[in-house]
Amino acid sequence: MADENKIKVTIDGKSVEVDPGTTILDAARQVGGDVVPPAMCYYSSLEGSGGKCRTCLVQVTKGSERDPRPMPKLVPSCSTAVMDGMEVSNKTSDRVLEARKGVVELLLINHPLDCPVCDQAGECHLQDLAFEHGVSQSRYDFKRREFDKVDIGEYIKLHMTRCILCYRCVYTANQLTENREHGVLKRGDAAEIGTFIEKNLKNDFIGNVIDVCPVGALTDKTFRFRSRVWYTKPMDAHRNCEKCSGKSVLWMVGDEVTRVTARKDEYGEVKEFICNDCRFDSKDVSKWTIEGPRKIKRHSVISANHYSKEIPKHTTLLNKA
Repeated sequence: MADENKIKVTIDGKSVEVDPGTTILDAARQVGGDVVPPAMCYYSSLEGSGGKCRTCLVQVTKGSERDPRPMPKLVPSCSTAVMDGMEVSNKTSDRVLEARKGVVELLLINHPLDCPVCDQAGECHLQDLAFEHGVSQSRYDFKRREFDKVDIGEYIKLHMTRCILCYRCVYTANQLTENREHGVLKRGDAAEIGTFIEKNLKNDFIGNVIDVCPVGALTDKTFRFRSRVWYTKPMDAHRNCEKCSGKSVLWMVGDEVTRVTARKDEYGEVKEFICNDCRFDSKDVSKWTIEGPRKIKRHSVISANHYSKEIPKHTTLLNKA
């Protein structure tokens, strides 16, 4: 017997019963598969996130059982609550796909096509979107925004040229740390991420801004240019830590730990954030208890080779470069 408090929503022909107040995006994630809209700014564990990138736009073809009229405009699925009997089209809507194509083109206006040298390659959500919805040529003829690379902390480098202003790093620092020292400066097309009065980002959990960044705007200086992620073996591991859960992923080549990150779910979201001690200062494998290979649920180049391919000799990592 169905729960009377649940409401039914149908997305791309697949139905699911969810709690009242659930957004279309979260309902789609309960269904799983291709019906899940992409999201560049929404992060379920960060309050206030969502509604900025517009990549999750969907078409509501039926408002509810009481009012079956379709919504006249596409709506952001990350901030639109479902109603009983609602019917939604995501990948089955040509209108949605055309709009998503335009959003990707807008996101790539200033974003450089430097995937071959970007540390985020292979893990970049924008790279996936560009592959699925991108166009071969840009219609943008004006000068693109350019910024110098900036060290905004002992371990973090900012490539503002790559930033898509998703605000995730700002929300993370605001909600996870005691003092937020960076934010969005200026307005409109001049807006940029920056630190106030050239302060460095320095607190026990600031390294998490690297994990939440969907592109390569915030990079780990201890891992930069050392290797590609598809040459590494992600291993679940944990350690006794007084500051956090200690549950992490060790990205290894051979017996060497090249970087440490928090564990992400199939939508690239971290549920348990880790401290800087685990992330940057514990790269000795003896400090960790290895649980086993990390199962990469999201489609990616990491899981494509099943960690079985050997590192090419030209790779600098572990050649002591």
